[in-house]
Amino acid sequence: MLVVDNEVEFASTLAERLRLRKIEAESVFSGEEALPAIGRFQPDVIILDLDMPDISGLEVLSRVKDLDPTIEVILLTGYGSFDAGITSMELGAFDYIVKPVDLTHLMEKITEACALKKKK
Repeated sequence: MLVVDNEVEFASTLAERLRLRKIEAESVFSGEEALPAIGRFQPDVIILDLDMPDISGLEVLSRVKDLDPTIEVILLTGYGSFDAGITSMELGAFDYIVKPVDLTHLMEKITEACALKKKK
């Protein structure tokens, strides 16, 4: 699992909570950091913030799918919009969740995404 969010505390805390649940997780804090981290870490699932200052989550999603279309991506946003949700799904996102994130709901989505990844 790779957590990508420019809110450092959020990304670090989420990755730590995932590790406490015995899920291998790393966090990075920008779109620019995410792309090389994918090659190093080879995640099955990416939790990706939509609104980042360097590269938008939609652009990162597009590049991720170009690199490895089997990686499942769950987009998170604090500023949900219907259009962004539709675009993210068209680009291949597994799901689109509005912050604040309910950890139980997110864990369910992660489980579903991992199951789908294993089928590919």
